[in-house]
Amino acid sequence: MLIPNRPVPSLDLPLTIDARFNLADQSPDNFTMLVFYRGKHCPICKNYLETIADKLDAITKRGINPFAISMDREDRAKVVDEEWDTGDLPLCYGLSEEKAREWGLYISEKREGSDEPDVFSEPGLFLVRPDGTLFFAQAQSAPFTRPSIDQLLDGVDFILEKGYPARGTLT
Repeated sequence: MLIPNRPVPSLDLPLTIDARFNLADQSPDNFTMLVFYRGKHCPICKNYLETIADKLDAITKRGINPFAISMDREDRAKVVDEEWDTGDLPLCYGLSEEKAREWGLYISEKREGSDEPDVFSEPGLFLVRPDGTLFFAQAQSAPFTRPSIDQLLDGVDFILEKGYPARGTLT
């Protein structure tokens, strides 16, 4: 389990734009937002990532650098990039099962007859400070009921205005 105010695991993944994402290289004003999604097979993920893309300006204006991450292979991730309306939201792929477990993500296996990959992670959303420590963590065991981006942005506003500390640090 990841604990707020402590360092998060490393992440170094390819992006669908033929570049790499390395968490250690991030220097946002406030947070790096990591949105782990199930993959190309998930219509709820599609809707969620498109919602984030619609709010990208509001997110980045708050000093947040967002990235979407999946365990999908490159070919599946490229379909997401081409067919989903994710705009300029950076899409990372190739997350290993081991790395997903380090982040505390739930892991699922393919349902018979589905388009799901053999193994994939369930959703999660994390806010990481510029120093690489965790501020906020949310992991789900199923695809339903994602955190509201509007509520998250309202929360970030409160955090920044009031100097609100990370919670759950005694875990």
